[in-house]
Amino acid sequence: MEARTASRDETGPRRLPAWLLGLIPLLLIAGAVATFALLDGPGLSKRTGPPVEELAVERTVLKPGEIKLSVRNDGPDAVTVSQVIVNDGFADFTTSKDSLGRLQSADIAVRYPWTEGSAYNVRIVTSTGATIDHEIPVAVETPDSDLGFYGLMALLGFYVGVLPITLGMLWLPFVRRIDPRWLRVLMALTIGLLGFLAIDATLEGLDVAAGGSQALGGTALVFVGGIVAYLILTAVGAWLAERQGGEGARREGGHIALLVAIAIGLHNLGEGLAIGSAYAVGALALGAFLVIGFALHNTTEGLAIVAPIAARPPSLRRLVLLGTIAGAPAILGAWIGASAFNSSLAALLLGAGAGAIVQVIQQLVPTIRENVGGVQRVLYPASVAGILAGFAILYATSLLVSV
Repeated sequence: MEARTASRDETGPRRLPAWLLGLIPLLLIAGAVATFALLDGPGLSKRTGPPVEELAVERTVLKPGEIKLSVRNDGPDAVTVSQVIVNDGFADFTTSKDSLGRLQSADIAVRYPWTEGSAYNVRIVTSTGATIDHEIPVAVETPDSDLGFYGLMALLGFYVGVLPITLGMLWLPFVRRIDPRWLRVLMALTIGLLGFLAIDATLEGLDVAAGGSQALGGTALVFVGGIVAYLILTAVGAWLAERQGGEGARREGGHIALLVAIAIGLHNLGEGLAIGSAYAVGALALGAFLVIGFALHNTTEGLAIVAPIAARPPSLRRLVLLGTIAGAPAILGAWIGASAFNSSLAALLLGAGAGAIVQVIQQLVPTIRENVGGVQRVLYPASVAGILAGFAILYATSLLVSV
């Protein structure tokens, strides 16, 4: 009887290939969807109410006598632009597409003699009478994306990213000579610095996402970017630990310093995006005050990189590499932000920076543990003071930065 049952099992589903067994549910759901489509969506073909029309303005380019808007259809229905009103007056315009389907984008070129420094309200009127308003707080001509322009963005990114972080890494000799107890406080200070950066990147990402296309994800992109970056950096950390000899090497200073540099680099990429986009619309206060503000703000990031490697400092070449990883993304971000800023991309990258920083904080927490009476403590008076000091330092220096 048992032999007959076994024979029956062998001639049953076990004879089908594993890949086919996995494909059967997909084929069934595909058939159900196809049937629904062939029947023209029973019960859904008749809609009531007016069409839902939504346009998101993703970019504004100002040239003499022209205002150019890059828009994307965020709604479920097609949108046709019929009129454009600038400051309560109708204006001539042309569009790159007559009608925009869902998620499609187009450029609207408005012929209007705008004046530098003035504020403008651009109202887009659709064929159904719906209106979409877009504010231009300060009208400034958009710079041409030539070689000189990219050179200026590279210089700005160098001054606010690479240079201050590199100077901050000069704290390494000081960090090497302090007492181990104070080194734990310094590591707690690093956690505070990174914690503030994570909060700052998240809030900035949410703000950018709220003003961009919601159909592409909106504020959810910030959290998607954070989760993806956290998981990727965790995988990178595990790979590095495996190469360095397993779990015992996971806390090794060079490993943690590299993760800190990567996380700060992702944050500075988002920071560069904000700087570049602000420059393109004339809202960036170029000058010594801005450079000084970013220098003080980002110098502390250099301290966060060298603190984990105080016991076993690397070579000068390695230090330069760490500084480049952390600071150079500000240059790339400035290029992207000034020439092809996209709010959805910016939200994703800012979220990625926050997620990477959270993962690094998780790596740093064991370095501040204190053994008291056989009990491992993370939060004790000295570590709490260090974390709060890190928050206070970055908060104070962030007040000097204005874009």
